[in-house]
Amino acid sequence: MGRGLMPRIAEQSDFPLRSPGSGAEEAAWRARGSLARAGILLAGVDRLAANIGRGHAPWSSSESLAREIAREVYTNAGPTKATCRSSALLVISQYHSPPRVSKPLIMKKPRAAVGNRSGRRKQASSQEGKEKCAFGSSQAKPSAPSGPARQQKALLQASVSPYHLFRDVAEVTALQESLLDWYDRKKRDLPWRRLVEGEVDLDRRAYAVWVAEVMLQQTQVATVINYYTRWMQKWPTLQDLASASLEEVNELWAGLGYYSRGRWLQEGARKVVEELGGHMPRTAETLQQFLPGVGRYTAGAIASIAFGQAAGVVDGNVIRVLCRVRAIGADSSSTLVSQHLWSLAQQLVDPARPGDFNQAAMELGAIVCTPKRPLCSHCPVQNLCRARQRVEREQLSASQSLPGNCDVEECAPNTGQCPLCAPPTEPWDQTLGVTNFPRKASRKPPREECSAICVLEQPKALGGAHILLVQRPNSGLLAGLWEFPSVSVNAEASGEHQRAALLQELQSWVGPLPDTRLQHLGQVVHTFSHIKMTYQVYSLALEEHTPVTIVPPGARWLTREDFHTAAVSTAMKKVFRMYEGQQPGTCKGSKRSQVATLSKRKKPSPGQQVLESFFWPHVPTDAPSLNTAAQ
Repeated sequence: MGRGLMPRIAEQSDFPLRSPGSGAEEAAWRARGSLARAGILLAGVDRLAANIGRGHAPWSSSESLAREIAREVYTNAGPTKATCRSSALLVISQYHSPPRVSKPLIMKKPRAAVGNRSGRRKQASSQEGKEKCAFGSSQAKPSAPSGPARQQKALLQASVSPYHLFRDVAEVTALQESLLDWYDRKKRDLPWRRLVEGEVDLDRRAYAVWVAEVMLQQTQVATVINYYTRWMQKWPTLQDLASASLEEVNELWAGLGYYSRGRWLQEGARKVVEELGGHMPRTAETLQQFLPGVGRYTAGAIASIAFGQAAGVVDGNVIRVLCRVRAIGADSSSTLVSQHLWSLAQQLVDPARPGDFNQAAMELGAIVCTPKRPLCSHCPVQNLCRARQRVEREQLSASQSLPGNCDVEECAPNTGQCPLCAPPTEPWDQTLGVTNFPRKASRKPPREECSAICVLEQPKALGGAHILLVQRPNSGLLAGLWEFPSVSVNAEASGEHQRAALLQELQSWVGPLPDTRLQHLGQVVHTFSHIKMTYQVYSLALEEHTPVTIVPPGARWLTREDFHTAAVSTAMKKVFRMYEGQQPGTCKGSKRSQVATLSKRKKPSPGQQVLESFFWPHVPTDAPSLNTAAQ
């Protein structure tokens, strides 16, 4: 009877179907659940197994591999065919992906042609935030490097100097041991580290790392701590985040910046729950392919910290550390240098403690090997640092105590100009020391834009004063967030033109309005990642109007208290602070702004405290400063 079902299952399946095996095996599948699900699953994994080969241990054939994987997937797969396929792909990658063994970038002999050896190493070309390959019915094949990329790689391999590599395995081991020993003693106590160390469930570990790594992109640790704590309290699991609304995510993310990150986290959580049964991909490759917005760095961080995969990572801190340790002075954002840094990171990662090593490298860059005023005397790898050696050589040379033919190692490229050294147009700056590395890439200045914006308030609305907010489009800058009604204007436009354009925009939301009460308050400047926005801030109070209670979709009235918890950007909070500062009885900048200003003031030294207590003994400690009062 079970065999008679197979043709009908085959008609419903996208895969060529095969028999599940002997009668005993079929009975076992029947006891576990639906024969149809089992047949579809076996057919799918059989085809996938055929795609990845037939002679791989510990399975002598694709049939035995298919059965083994099918049993693993069947335990966790959901009821749909799509879930079975995605789960099968995930499990196959875990069962069958051979570990990547990177050939170390070690200098065997100074005269050896390093380029020929390094040419056999494979380089990944994906970048953070770019479009990701989705899981399909067959495994994605790595694409061969394009012509220009192949030429650039060959150029690097042919001309790189051994000076930028490591001498031998002993030097690599010494760096690993020194860095990990320092990390064990000096690492910061951070909430995501505590959560990961105490979590035994791999999926929850990966989720905790994922959230932290996404929040930490382009954001300081001190800022992230509070957001991360509130996020994990509200959505402690993937399933919790998957069931949340985008509005809730935006509300919690408000003020953290780069708002697409929160949207990607939620989209990824839903994808994992719906297609993989709540189980996170286990390798850096599958994480990068499957999760939206996850690039090479984030995938490597999750895989190494949560799953123990020996995957190197390169972020801003690691770039700085590697560039100084190996004296790489070329533009670190260039393709050639980036490839070399990723190769070094993959070589250096400790296979026994990959997650700790990657965190140690990032920690070193964050608190010791800092962009300015690095603490070289506290660095655990200072003896291996070529930047420090260069500083000492330059100091000796400047004091004229260094012989001209002394035995000091320096870069000697095989041919021409070394692509990893600073160009001749940027000579060594004695005053910078080790901060000559890495070279700071020239940044394109943000484009300037101008917007007229209005805080429209109903002071006599039912339940207290209400202000109008409208929602931004679901794509682009600040997608899905709420803001005050605004309109783009020419920076050179007259005030009359701005008023007319803004009034027309307001009337599209609430109907006819008097233009005589539209008051200009001033301007607020806020810089996004690539835009410098100047807001010309206006206000309008509907004093004598009948309260407006009905607004079109995409708009809503909120109380002042609700505004502070809504999904609004930092720029809108700046605009609102200016508005509050113009209201009767409200000190300019608002009480909230004064408190923030006071909290940011540098604490006086003990000597200053004594002097202040002598000259101003009656000033209360919580009194605002003279600068604050004068604002």
